[in-house]
Amino acid sequence: MENRGPSSPLTRREMLARLSKTALAIPAFSVAISPGCGSGTNYQPSSPPITDDQFLDNLGKAAFLFFWEQASATTGMVKDRAFAGGNDSRTLSSIAATGFGLSALCIADQRDYASSSQIKARVLATLNFLLNQTNVNGFYYHFVDMNTGQRAPNSEVSSIDTAILLCGVLTCRQYFQDAQIQDLATQIYQRVNWVWMLNGGPTFSMGWTPENGFITTRWDTYSELMMLYLLAIGSPTNPIPVSSWQAIQRPVLTYQGLTYITNLSAPLFIHQYSHAWFDFRNQQDAYADYFNNSVTATQAHRLFCASLQGQFPDYSNAVWGITASDSANNGYVAWGGPPAMGPVDGTLVPSAAGGSLPFLSTECIAALRNIYNQFPGVWQRYGFVDAFNPLTGWYDPDAIGIHTGVTMLMVENQRSGFMWETFMKNPEAQAAMVAVGFHESH
Repeated sequence: MENRGPSSPLTRREMLARLSKTALAIPAFSVAISPGCGSGTNYQPSSPPITDDQFLDNLGKAAFLFFWEQASATTGMVKDRAFAGGNDSRTLSSIAATGFGLSALCIADQRDYASSSQIKARVLATLNFLLNQTNVNGFYYHFVDMNTGQRAPNSEVSSIDTAILLCGVLTCRQYFQDAQIQDLATQIYQRVNWVWMLNGGPTFSMGWTPENGFITTRWDTYSELMMLYLLAIGSPTNPIPVSSWQAIQRPVLTYQGLTYITNLSAPLFIHQYSHAWFDFRNQQDAYADYFNNSVTATQAHRLFCASLQGQFPDYSNAVWGITASDSANNGYVAWGGPPAMGPVDGTLVPSAAGGSLPFLSTECIAALRNIYNQFPGVWQRYGFVDAFNPLTGWYDPDAIGIHTGVTMLMVENQRSGFMWETFMKNPEAQAAMVAVGFHESH
């Protein structure tokens, strides 16, 4: 990331950090969260012990409640964050959380977590609203008011967050056999002017603001960007060239004997988000088998956490996970490793293991169950709080939409492969993967 002056537009993560510091200043809900006493809805029965699949089902159900309750029933826009125990009055929505929310509605219908008629009505309301919502060349503002869809102050038109939204839109198009849903979803996807966001270069700008134009930093290095490029290359109306896929830098890291492609300044979630929808299993392009790459990245991250046990005694091979999250004192932080990044302070982030469930299922399920059993205050109405620090007794009052979302989608992919199976029915996704050279791994 290059440095920019104070008048330059903010990057996605900078905007998240600023907004979360404001959000964290809001008083916590009335039920106290403390290390020794869970509050909110806790699905843990006293006996007999539940199976791993029952545990994951409970996690999926709880996560779905976030997307059902913390969204506008009128617009379908999902809050960026909400109190983990519910009863939240904030109205800031993120389009990425809305994309995860649309995907969550498909899972909920498949799993009978809510009535099909209500779920379908919510999907239709969301897609109708999105089609008419303020956008620029088909791209959406990162943060908006959930009730009006109006841009939240200073947020950018975001390339990556629009991609996350579109993954949810296209999941609904394939799952719901409904002509109106399919037509709305197709219109929303096909109107995106992908070439515009390239801003004359081979790689995407991170975004655009009316005040300053295009953000100078680009999605040019391996990260959660794969879905962005594949959606754009597969577009039937405004595609970008395949050469843009080849223009992405893919740095290699070796850590404790494990070698994999990564981004040397980004947390574990970069290995998770595109994989929530695109099925990279048993596939490779000229550069990597990206599913196996994420397996290795998760293994390396687990080793990295265990290596910090001398500083933070709660970290171990059994309890681990640090990815971008809230913190007790620094707002929203991009932290983790390897290599070490951010002011790691003993905080644990459940979505680190939650988002990697399909990659390292045994270890991730064990980590989540250990966190659940050892730290009862971590479990609230919507599942795990975003982050907590066992050393200080701090428990985040919030759940964050994108972290709850990637956990819910990866729970389902681990259990059934449902998200992969559904999303990959999109012919544009299939065509894009062929176009950039994916073929069966050997």
